[in-house]
Amino acid sequence: MTPSATVLGFPAYMKRLYAFTLVVLALSGFAQMPIFKRYYIADVPGLGWLAQYYVTHVMHYLGAALLLGLVAYAVAGWLAGRPRPRLTGAGAVRAALLVGLIVTGVLRVIKNFSGVYMSADWIVFLDMLHIALVLAYVMAAIWAAAGKKRWTTQP
Repeated sequence: MTPSATVLGFPAYMKRLYAFTLVVLALSGFAQMPIFKRYYIADVPGLGWLAQYYVTHVMHYLGAALLLGLVAYAVAGWLAGRPRPRLTGAGAVRAALLVGLIVTGVLRVIKNFSGVYMSADWIVFLDMLHIALVLAYVMAAIWAAAGKKRWTTQP
């Protein structure tokens, strides 16, 4: 692999896979609200599947599993790096938001388990926090892309 094909030791295709995963998660997450049906977007030919809750639900879970795999790969690569790259300020902001998204997402999955009780207020709080973190992450990602801010820098 040539040096131009890697980004701080990670293959360049990983960045595209990460972006694709985030698009799938955003699309399937918003489809579960169900804004696509409410605003007649699902009535556009070919987009009817956006109004199918179970389709978008499974799609969101598969996207989340892929995201967890990509994050685990990146963290393991970062920990194994010699010398270890340092997170930039923009990278730290996005990492913190991503951790918040993962934690709230996992808690939202746990609430669906049999025998697990969470109060209605807590569930609403988790839902709103998850959505707020998504919007904050999107804004941080746009800000980082516009300013060409990287996740890490070499020491």
